[in-house]
Amino acid sequence: MKTAVVHDWLTGMRGGELVLEEILSLVPDPTIFTLFHFPGTVSPRIESVPIVPSFLNRLPLSRMNYRQLLPLFPSAVESLDLRGFDLVVSSSHCVAKGAIPRGAPHLCYCHTPVRYAYDQFDAYFPRDRTRLYRLKKALVARLREWDRRTAGRVDRYLANSTAVASRIGAAYGRPATVVFPPVDVDFFTPDGTPSGEEALCVGALVPYKKFDAAIAWARETGRSLRIVGSGPDEKRLREIAPASVTFEKGISREELRERYRRCAFFLQPGEEDFGIASAEAQACGRPVVALGRGGVLDVVAAPRAGALFERAETGEIERAIDSLSRVGFNPDAATDNARRFSKERFRADFAREIQTLKP
Repeated sequence: MKTAVVHDWLTGMRGGELVLEEILSLVPDPTIFTLFHFPGTVSPRIESVPIVPSFLNRLPLSRMNYRQLLPLFPSAVESLDLRGFDLVVSSSHCVAKGAIPRGAPHLCYCHTPVRYAYDQFDAYFPRDRTRLYRLKKALVARLREWDRRTAGRVDRYLANSTAVASRIGAAYGRPATVVFPPVDVDFFTPDGTPSGEEALCVGALVPYKKFDAAIAWARETGRSLRIVGSGPDEKRLREIAPASVTFEKGISREELRERYRRCAFFLQPGEEDFGIASAEAQACGRPVVALGRGGVLDVVAAPRAGALFERAETGEIERAIDSLSRVGFNPDAATDNARRFSKERFRADFAREIQTLKP
């Protein structure tokens, strides 16, 4: 039995790639199909599997800024030749779920319907009156139409959070089973290290993460903030950051764990589909202070595990931080809560879903 695993792109190790690593261990004889593959940017586990990139990977622009090829993504994913496979599993936050399964049952692990095609267009493309803005809006509208039209290529949807399950229902009119993504709670653990004074943000430096709101909070309060990650928004964020904000990228897992253990709290100013980094911080016994929308509602579901705010504004963030002492934040409660997202639970839940679709 052979499995085609369709993943949007392989250009770095983020939350989706951590999920992909686990999927590869759960399906028989996998081959990865993807729009782009930049060798050396993902883990040895992923690189050990046969990888078939789309025709877009051969274009010179793909190396410089693959996101500029967005209008070609639907045709590229449809061009992937999945003939001869017994099972198709897509790991999708953009177009992977639109691959043509060629008669094989298709299970989609949906990180989210395409963010900028539905509710986050302005976060990615700031509003203006230019012709280029209108062109982008028209292109994304076409992507949204295609995305809805191809929803029927999936036999069964899995969602990484309750919030994403709701988005799948709204976008595609389809039910989705929630299977929380895998968090390495055996690696991300507390060690008794005293917490410091520094707030911590972790993630790709892209507009929807709203790290600019965290920077504004640091500037207005004089508090220290560390941002770990890289991405297209890095230059802009560095330009607006005061001296109290530190940027890091390319650190090891061990170094990241130390950042979690030593932070005063993990700050998440944007809406996440799930937010693996917030669960990793929680597994290290640190409080999560986050915008109260999206997947974090699953992460900060237990009492004394963190605090939520309604708007990513300094006053709201400060009130949430102050509430940690009132709710009686407890590091043990946070760590216990994070164990709900263990790799073992993901493997059991995902394997069960695979069994329902095997031909």
